[in-house]
Amino acid sequence: MKVKLSLITIFLLGFSQVVCAQSRDNYNMWFQYLMSARLTDKSTLTALSQYRSFDLAYDTRLFLVSAYVDYEVANEVKPALGMMFLILDSYKSDNTKRERYEKRPFQQVSLGGNIGRTSISHRFRVEERFISNPNEFIVRLRYLISLRIPFNKTGEKEKFYGILKNEIRMNMVKEEPFDSNRLTAGIGIKVGKNSAIEVAFINQLETGSTSNYAYVGYRNSFDWRKNKNK
Repeated sequence: MKVKLSLITIFLLGFSQVVCAQSRDNYNMWFQYLMSARLTDKSTLTALSQYRSFDLAYDTRLFLVSAYVDYEVANEVKPALGMMFLILDSYKSDNTKRERYEKRPFQQVSLGGNIGRTSISHRFRVEERFISNPNEFIVRLRYLISLRIPFNKTGEKEKFYGILKNEIRMNMVKEEPFDSNRLTAGIGIKVGKNSAIEVAFINQLETGSTSNYAYVGYRNSFDWRKNKNK
């Protein structure tokens, strides 16, 4: 356990140094709340809210709310339908900000599995982006691979776990199909039976630019099945 805590400390110190190594994006932050609730034995509701900023929590970059419902059609195979609403704030060349709104319906399929005690998931998503100011319509494809790595020994109560993710996003346009690639590395800290705090480093590569974020998230899960005790 001492070794694991030392590794966590080193990770967080290195993480803070990397995030502070940018110009305008000196203190990029990414805050998120995620909730999942079992509706039936086969279906789950997932909802999240997210806030990103350029300068700690003061200079808004993005705010979104999202929700989707999935249904397990086979073991660890879960198609889903969802909706997202976003407020996008970005800087223009004259250093003023432009605010845009986006409505984003999406469809996805998630596949789960395990490599030893490490859980692995794949998510394939198609989203239709309706953006204002100016009006745009973009279809985007996303592929996300996620690993959740337990730090506890077999039979021990879980306190910490590792997080590794990579997602590539592609636009369905011939002129510039590549949208971005997002790499995430971090740790989760269990604070309850069904809740955890997560901290991570996120690197997002886009055409001609790179952004780094300090991520802080809270997640919890519920069981809303009516017959769960029967």
